[in-house]
Amino acid sequence: MPSHRSVVRRRLLGLSLAMLASHNVAARDPHELVIGTSVGPYADQVKFGIKPILEKQGYKVKVVEFSDYIQPNFALAEGALDANIFQHIVYLRQFASEHKLALSDLITIPTAPIALYSSKHKALTQVREGALVTMPNDPTNQARALVLLDQLGWIRLRPQIDPLRASEKDIAVNLKKLKLVALEAAQLPRSLQDSDYAFVNGNYALASGLKLTDALITEKISPNYINLVAVRSADKDKPYARDIAAAYRSRAFLDYTNQHLQGYAKTEYQLAQQGSAR
Repeated sequence: MPSHRSVVRRRLLGLSLAMLASHNVAARDPHELVIGTSVGPYADQVKFGIKPILEKQGYKVKVVEFSDYIQPNFALAEGALDANIFQHIVYLRQFASEHKLALSDLITIPTAPIALYSSKHKALTQVREGALVTMPNDPTNQARALVLLDQLGWIRLRPQIDPLRASEKDIAVNLKKLKLVALEAAQLPRSLQDSDYAFVNGNYALASGLKLTDALITEKISPNYINLVAVRSADKDKPYARDIAAAYRSRAFLDYTNQHLQGYAKTEYQLAQQGSAR
């Protein structure tokens, strides 16, 4: 009997092949771009911030939205996408290594941080012993949540662990006796109905109607967790990839970021560009 992973992989492969046939990749004009994103704010960032810039250069851009963190990388590797935008470098490297995919980062993008939300409590000081806390179930984002819990003093992680790889087994002391429940990232906003606190990735928070300013505490994003544009490694120096990178570096996109992406962490190149304009 096939394993669950092999069944999932075949289903994803079938989906990607269907997309390949649909878009006729082999015959597609080099000025036709198919970009995959996660549903919500990163899709909007491409549609309203990047797509208009590329279209002025003669590109025809199609945005394909995904509701999970698995399919976009398979679709990119198999040729159904020209680029995808939903992940940070830690996740990309881990996923590409695990599945033997030749994918590379192209450029970082403005990123909505992971944060702790609650619909039952108005302050972190209201935490009680035994509180139910939901968090992402993928290893890289779960590590971010655990590090933030450690910073809050609700748990203590083992000394000298790698914060990028922290897991529940690294909890040395559960000071608040928290009940930690790991869920798919897309389900975390809904978990606010039943939990005391929920860690929610920024894109899913915004997609669900939460405001970044609603968070009780927000991580200070490390460079490891800034989201990025990914492309196939063989395509990294192709003209379309250079044009996508240039669109993100443009003054027009910085203006879009300042106007529409309040609360996002700007990229280093945007901060430098903004500083030089003063």
